[in-house]
Amino acid sequence: MAAWGMYAAVAVGGALGSVGRAWLGTMVAAVMGTAFPWGTLLINVLGSFVIGWFAVLTDPDGRWPDAHAHWRAFVMVGICGGFTTFSAFSLQTLELLRAGLLARAGVSVLG
Repeated sequence: MAAWGMYAAVAVGGALGSVGRAWLGTMVAAVMGTAFPWGTLLINVLGSFVIGWFAVLTDPDGRWPDAHAHWRAFVMVGICGGFTTFSAFSLQTLELLRAGLLARAGVSVLG
């Protein structure tokens, strides 16, 4: 039965992360335009930072070593997994390549 709690934590976190990704991506595109996938880059950098920060924080040697596995799953797998997006990054990079924007595609990959 404990596995269902883990799945629920991932599901709720994933929903929150996905909605956050959609909102932030839309906001960044409204401000920066759509010529370069700034939103996806920002989202992936932020999500990677949060997952690394939370992993260190809840590590056995971290500040919250007794954090329940459900909380780790909620934040790292759910929220960060739903927030970050390799598939959107891949698609947007492919679109830049198809448009002949090799420098922008390269910057996106390096970012």
